[in-house]
Formats: sequence, structure tokens, C-alpha cells
Amino acid sequence: MTPEDAQAEEERQALIETARKIFAGPIAFLKSAPDLKFLPDASVNEVAFAGRSNVGKSSLLNALTNRNGLARTSNTPGRTQELNFFDVGTPPAFRLVDMPGYGYAKAPKDVVRKWRFLVNDYLRGRPVLKRTLVLIDSRHGIKDVDRDIMKMLDDAAVSYRIVMTKADKVKATELDAVTARTAEEIRKRPAAHPDIIATSSEGGMGIAELRGAVLEAIG
Repeated sequence: MTPEDAQAEEERQALIETARKIFAGPIAFLKSAPDLKFLPDASVNEVAFAGRSNVGKSSLLNALTNRNGLARTSNTPGRTQELNFFDVGTPPAFRLVDMPGYGYAKAPKDVVRKWRFLVNDYLRGRPVLKRTLVLIDSRHGIKDVDRDIMKMLDDAAVSYRIVMTKADKVKATELDAVTARTAEEIRKRPAAHPDIIATSSEGGMGIAELRGAVLEAIG
């Protein structure tokens, strides 16, 4: 390992440790916003979580914050149709934003339309939004509905990073393959962060790195 690599690794570990301490502190639900007029004041930086229905977003948020019930988990896809805000720290150092899941085939058209307007307006008009984490199921890779949200992020010039979920549900060789395919696809996208994080809510894989990525994003 070169001195430069050693220094980079030391800085990475320091970031992860700082993130661990922050996420071990106070984290509280702030409010839900079914419409832009209900958004909280843009007083602190935000990191949003996006993903299609059943990608494991709520479970990942709970694992990230080391709390069982912070984000609601539901067996009913498409249930959450609002932006949910969580304060990290007291007073809040930053906020996590749980965006409504997308791509649920049985969702009524008016619900889908409302989702698109809400999410698109939030992405385009939120100056404190520093990064969106786009969750992709490791078993399936990027789907067309994921490409839709990535295009929205590209068009809105909002930086985003891919997070693979349920990485423990596939073999290591399959995970490597789907990650490589994903990396190749996002290379062409202007707002995509090049690095991908593979995670498992159940096993804890990648959770420490994800906390560090959130901290890195807010600057």
C-alpha cells in the first residue's frame, strides 16, 4: 500500500467512525409531507432515499439508524405516498428523507401521477438536497422504473448514488456481476456518483460504509 493509499484509508475509517457516532445519537421523525406546502424549512442539508416498491428501503433506513421502527415497513407495496423527514442530531445536523416508493404495478394512475409531481417538484426545488441514494435490488438489477427516477435526477441535476440492497440474497459472483452491469450503465449518466455500495439490512453488510457516504454527501 502506497502512503497515499494508506492516508486515504485512514481518512475513510475516520469518516466511518464519525458517522457511527452521529447515527448512534438522537434521530427523530420530523414530519410527513404529502404536498410541497408541507415541506419543513430548508434549514439543514438533506439526503434522500429513493427506490421502487419492495426494494427494502424502510428496512435499510432502520438498519442505517440502528432503530427497529424509525421507518415503517409494510407488506403492502406503494403504501407510502409522501415524503417523510427525519432529523439527525439535536439540533439537527442534517435530515434523512424517505421518498415514496415507485413502480408498483397495481397503483392507481392518479396515485402514480401524484407521486411524479411530488417527487419531481421536490427534486427540482430543494436547494438543501445534497444527494439522493437510489436503492436497487441486488437480485434484479436496474429496471426501467429505476431508469425513470435516474433520468429525473439527471434532468434536475441532483447528485445521486446507487445502493444495492438485499446483497445477502445472491451469491457473491452474482452480486459482482450485477454491480458491474450497474456501474457500466450509470457511467453514462451525468448526475450519478461512480461508486456503488452493496448492503444487507439483515446482515449489516455495507451499513457502516453507507453511514459514511451520507456524511460525505452533506459535506
